[in-house]
Amino acid sequence: MRAAGLPREARLRSAGDFAALRHTSGRLGGRCFSVRYRVNELGHPRMGLAISKRVSKRAVDRNRIKRLVRESFRRARLDLPAVDLMVMAREQACGLPGPELLAELQQLWKKLRSAKVEATLKPGEPTGTIER
Repeated sequence: MRAAGLPREARLRSAGDFAALRHTSGRLGGRCFSVRYRVNELGHPRMGLAISKRVSKRAVDRNRIKRLVRESFRRARLDLPAVDLMVMAREQACGLPGPELLAELQQLWKKLRSAKVEATLKPGEPTGTIER
């Protein structure tokens, strides 16, 4: 029997992947979450989390948010385009119950599916420098 967790190939793991999303990416946002995305050439979406201590000083709260985001992504990933995602939480996320956070994440995944992802920042594009 296969585990129901998030497979290794569906996660961003290297610092370079996170850095690429910080510098050249599209953005989506809601009340509690901000998502940066960039097209990848792998044929499936990958996700990384950036939940800082600014969200909550308590590790328990940050871990709860991470679990909810991973669960939501695990359920939605087969319907998402081939993009790299970095999900960041805002301070408001700490005080809300799980079902509200999951509902907001569902809305973000829906926005991502309907966004013109292919038109934004394909891999290999220049990062904003002028070339002559």
